[in-house]
Amino acid sequence: MRIHPFAESFDLEAAFGDVVEYWSPKVVARVNDQYVKIAKVHGQLVWHDHAQEDELFFVVRGHLKIEYEGGRIVELPAGSMHVVPRGTLHNPVAERECWIVLIEPVQTKHTGDVESPLTRTIDEQLR
Repeated sequence: MRIHPFAESFDLEAAFGDVVEYWSPKVVARVNDQYVKIAKVHGQLVWHDHAQEDELFFVVRGHLKIEYEGGRIVELPAGSMHVVPRGTLHNPVAERECWIVLIEPVQTKHTGDVESPLTRTIDEQLR
């Protein structure tokens, strides 16, 4: 069930059915200048920051950890939300498969200025 990236309404559970690659967010909606993205994650992404943008994580299923510079770790069980402030070095980690919703400005680069094999362009996230 592929969802048009700017659908007015959709079934979130069904939308996750289209996500097959870990750490590969898919845009499911746009609210003003923010994209609403969904992703399945497992393992760790990469240490990165977003110099100009805050990033909101909402855990739908599973458990996500956000690691911060200096050793701070934020634990996010299902139903939790967390905002990573702009310019803050962080690394998302999921020990088991985890489903997340991300809300972030449309210009936000997936892994900031860090390139990794997991980095996805905005165009890839819109497919």
